[in-house]
Amino acid sequence: MNQAAASIAPALLAWWDRHGRKDLPWQRDPTPYRVWVSEVMLQQTQVTTVERYYDAFIARFPDVRALAESPEDAVLHAWSGLGYYSRARNLQRAARMISENHDGVMPGNIEALMALPGIGRSTAGAILALAMRERHPILDGNVKRVLSRLFRIEGEPAGPETLRELWAIAEACTPRDRAHHYTQAIMDLGATLCTRRTPQCTRCPLAELCLARAAGIAASLPARKPKRLRPQRFAVLMLLRHGQDRVLLEKRPAQGIWGGLWGLPEAASTTEVSTWCVENFGRAPSRVLVRPVLKHGFTHFDLDITPVEADVDPPLRALEQDRWLWYNLREPAEVGLAAPVTKLLRSLTHPT
Repeated sequence: MNQAAASIAPALLAWWDRHGRKDLPWQRDPTPYRVWVSEVMLQQTQVTTVERYYDAFIARFPDVRALAESPEDAVLHAWSGLGYYSRARNLQRAARMISENHDGVMPGNIEALMALPGIGRSTAGAILALAMRERHPILDGNVKRVLSRLFRIEGEPAGPETLRELWAIAEACTPRDRAHHYTQAIMDLGATLCTRRTPQCTRCPLAELCLARAAGIAASLPARKPKRLRPQRFAVLMLLRHGQDRVLLEKRPAQGIWGGLWGLPEAASTTEVSTWCVENFGRAPSRVLVRPVLKHGFTHFDLDITPVEADVDPPLRALEQDRWLWYNLREPAEVGLAAPVTKLLRSLTHPT
């Protein structure tokens, strides 16, 4: 392996010098903080999507202390649309730990970085390589795919033995010189040529070194987990309107789907909406409309949402501010909203 590994970096760097991506937003000023935010955003999210959010997020939270000291709602609002909201909550938790324990300065060693919420070995290595130009291997999804094909690793990448083997290969392949460029280069190769479905082997700078290509099995690696039937879940979400502009939102628990976001209250069934209103407002809604089902997919299950729109006349007593919010459709509050909730709220002002 060592001989083959030594050949990879020169070929890959020569390709990256000519074809690599060098003007992504987080590459323009690759401070540890900016690289960290980008790496967290890029977990399970495509570059093109992250590019739409990154600059606005950095403008709103330009450094560790700004992120640490901001309300959670502001952070989740800036993250709305990126999904996997535990990433945003962990990002802020880590920023607060850095402010308290490291004087607001990102730690410069891998152990301290990995002790922070949401930062594993690969993310820590990327921060140290890309921002601090230190030699650390990484093993994100793109790199796992590239190395699995190059060395014909046929085990499922998440398996402990295969993962150990891939880390050993990543360590052997990472050069001592230009490690920061190599790190970006191998991620770029996986993102642009060595893609999951249709690898462009004829354009790959490592094609002659690739054992999977030689065996004609590049497209079948890395091995995939057996497909499982995705469970189907159902929810009834209430669009409780007070006048034309206000809709009742409820703060969701920190754990579970859409954790920490503001969402629409749930009812046990469509027929229970009136009962819910009587119990919470003291009177039944003046109008109830069951709307078409809205389908939404999560990583591990599919959710069928039945929205029920109802006109309500709430009591004079104030609702708990930490749990309930009368959301103004004309002057929206800066709070975190899940994508389906945003879509439903928008439909009230822009019906199709």
